[in-house]
Amino acid sequence: MNLLSLENVSRSYGEKILFDNIQMTVNQGDKIAIVARNGSGKSSLLRVIAGIDSIEGETSKFWINKDIKSSYLAQDPDFSENQTILEAILEGDKNHIAPLRSLHEAQRLNDPVKIEKALAEMEESKAWELEAFVKELLGKFGLPDYDFNVSNLSGGQKKRLSIAKVLCGKPDFLILDEPTNHLDLDMIEWLEKYLESPQISILMVTHDRYFLNRVCNQILELDKGNLYKYLGDYEDFLEKKAMRMQNEEISRDKTEKLIRKELEWVRRMPKARTTKSKSRVDNYHNLKESLQGPKDLGEMEFEIEHTRLGTKVLELHHVCKSFGEKKIINGLSYKFKAGDRIGIIGKNGAGKTSLIKLFTGQLKTDQGKIIIGETVLFGHYEQDGLQLTEDKRVIDVIRDIADYIPLKKGHKLSAESLLERFLFPRPQQQVYVSQLSGGEKRRLFLLTILIKNPNFLILDEPTNDLDLITLNVLEEFLLSFPGVIVIVSHDRYFMDKLVNHVFVLEGNGEVRDFPGNYSDYREYIRLNPAIKVKEEIKETQKEKPKGIKLSYKEKREMDQLEAMIEKMSKERDVILEEFSKTSFTNDQISAKNKRLAEIQEILDSSELKWMELAEKEQ
Repeated sequence: MNLLSLENVSRSYGEKILFDNIQMTVNQGDKIAIVARNGSGKSSLLRVIAGIDSIEGETSKFWINKDIKSSYLAQDPDFSENQTILEAILEGDKNHIAPLRSLHEAQRLNDPVKIEKALAEMEESKAWELEAFVKELLGKFGLPDYDFNVSNLSGGQKKRLSIAKVLCGKPDFLILDEPTNHLDLDMIEWLEKYLESPQISILMVTHDRYFLNRVCNQILELDKGNLYKYLGDYEDFLEKKAMRMQNEEISRDKTEKLIRKELEWVRRMPKARTTKSKSRVDNYHNLKESLQGPKDLGEMEFEIEHTRLGTKVLELHHVCKSFGEKKIINGLSYKFKAGDRIGIIGKNGAGKTSLIKLFTGQLKTDQGKIIIGETVLFGHYEQDGLQLTEDKRVIDVIRDIADYIPLKKGHKLSAESLLERFLFPRPQQQVYVSQLSGGEKRRLFLLTILIKNPNFLILDEPTNDLDLITLNVLEEFLLSFPGVIVIVSHDRYFMDKLVNHVFVLEGNGEVRDFPGNYSDYREYIRLNPAIKVKEEIKETQKEKPKGIKLSYKEKREMDQLEAMIEKMSKERDVILEEFSKTSFTNDQISAKNKRLAEIQEILDSSELKWMELAEKEQ
């Protein structure tokens, strides 16, 4: 079933053409991502499709199926400040939430007749399931109760409320602009799994490459006003884009080189090694060979002469920090070393930003001490620190800080060349900051930090609003950075590519130092389900009073459940190991798969029962 059609649709911004006579169709089951460089018109295209902005051109045509429910998620949501969370979710004239809206209005008025009528409507329309789903969404996205006023929400909370509002309508077609911004990693993984449903069709803008690879079955690239279609996931996109660029005889472009490196990195991912067919792997290697050749004439390869980092870098000794009753850090000790690549992960509000502000001295410890080495020069990218003078030219913003970065062997990298490397060509360096898109401003803000040539980089959500090409440029820079890097990011791909161990803020001041990247940590939790369940219980217990005791029989049952979870997990791992090392007949494979399903069912029921008992023992 066709959901959407665009023919000869154009849109311009002043003299700049965003897209010109483009064609697009969306069919049921399509999960499409639009990718492009910052400022190319991705959000504008979504606004046209959502019916917010008009189309241009005499021959342009726009059609959307009126028999489906569609919802649009804006990048910057807008709510009435005097609304409660419930009022924000239930506003509008949507039939599917009308019974729930009627019930809560009747309860607010405390009118018995209206309440009875609304309850009957709820039963008739089976809206109790919707109310349960709304409550689940509020819990998943870490939002306060129904009566909390929207005006008291942070910017990130408003974005999460906007997602909850969009999803609670159970639309057939979702139009999403950067849905993963302001979500923590658990929220992103939940949303990813939800959107994988075959009943949902999606058109979205996102820079989350794991999202692209796991959710999307089609990618549209907006490039120089034209729209290019690539069937498949992010990996397919990289392959086919490289081929397109080669066919257009621009294969020596720096962008194409970045795509080759990105494709190579994707190919090293465990998922790619185990699930892709041999023909695709062979195709990739053929492509790689065809793209080999001499370096671009004039392409600049350089090594930055970073500020020397001494043996004493940054030391934390039994550091504690609380805000009122809430413990952020409780007794953390760590000595940073040159070359450390640390990611910091945790739920929203766990204290990630507070922790890095302790590192730099912006926050003082309650107990313990922090020692900063004499040679340390911090470069701190703050997610809310974007402060640029709007009436300055791009080049002057950088030159006001420094004219160049010193390179090895006495060479220098000029401000103009640094800007070029981060995708600001010479003509664009002459435009005013006010003319830049949101992503371009963030890219420029990042350069104001890098031009200072720090040796200890702290990056707090650096990937927000950056396009895929910029992310590749930034990653290439950071991979060769010789100093210390600390990253707070919801971008799992970015973290996996750059960090070698993570600090996990588990709540109540506890910090786990885990050797490995984000995916290594998630795999560790997956293979140790008892640990995962205990961590979830720890989270639910933080704000609950203590005092309820389990009976002897219940404690014994908990012990038996833990033993069963461990036993089943070991048996599952043995079977999975056999699959990777042993050849089985079809009958043996069928029997093994049947046993795996039985094991998973036992694990699910055991973990659920364990959780119920643990919640009881507050």
